[in-house]
Amino acid sequence: MTTEIDENLNVPRLLLKLRNEVAPELKKEFGYKGVMEIPRVTKVIVNMGLGEALQNSKAIENATSDLSLITGQKPVTTKARKSIAGFKLREGMPIGAKVTLRGKRMYEFLDRLLNAALPRIRDFQGIERECFDGRGNCSIGIREHTIFPEIDYNNIDKIRGLQVVIVTTANTDQEGMRLLELAGMPFVKTN
Repeated sequence: MTTEIDENLNVPRLLLKLRNEVAPELKKEFGYKGVMEIPRVTKVIVNMGLGEALQNSKAIENATSDLSLITGQKPVTTKARKSIAGFKLREGMPIGAKVTLRGKRMYEFLDRLLNAALPRIRDFQGIERECFDGRGNCSIGIREHTIFPEIDYNNIDKIRGLQVVIVTTANTDQEGMRLLELAGMPFVKTN
């Protein structure tokens, strides 16, 4: 016989918060009739564009190792879809790295992002509320990947930016924003 405490040992902290606190609040606030209507986070995509990879061949290796440290998963190298002469870019050249997180890793990454990484940004005022795409998905640009505690500042070759896209099942931006707000996302305060 397993107790409730034993079941919660391997469950990410953010997932427990979403199930026990956020879901009932959203159900009450938006008047959902069933539990399947309540918005939830389905995946998180972390993308790092590397325009410098054309001149620096080590850039892809360094970015992939940094991204795997941050996310805990091996990144996929993204390649150029078409040639652009002005950028000296040929079709098929590696120009970035991305990771798609789902399940336990996704919740653990989001937890670290909200509680450890975002508070480390210098002069952080909050995330803009315009980061939503119209369908409840949130896209955040981060200028320095060094805000993540996993990155050792002494072992990096260059400070790079990255993009974090949080995909939800919300139908509107208002529902998606409220889901992330209750989960702990620090949005800019409205007057």
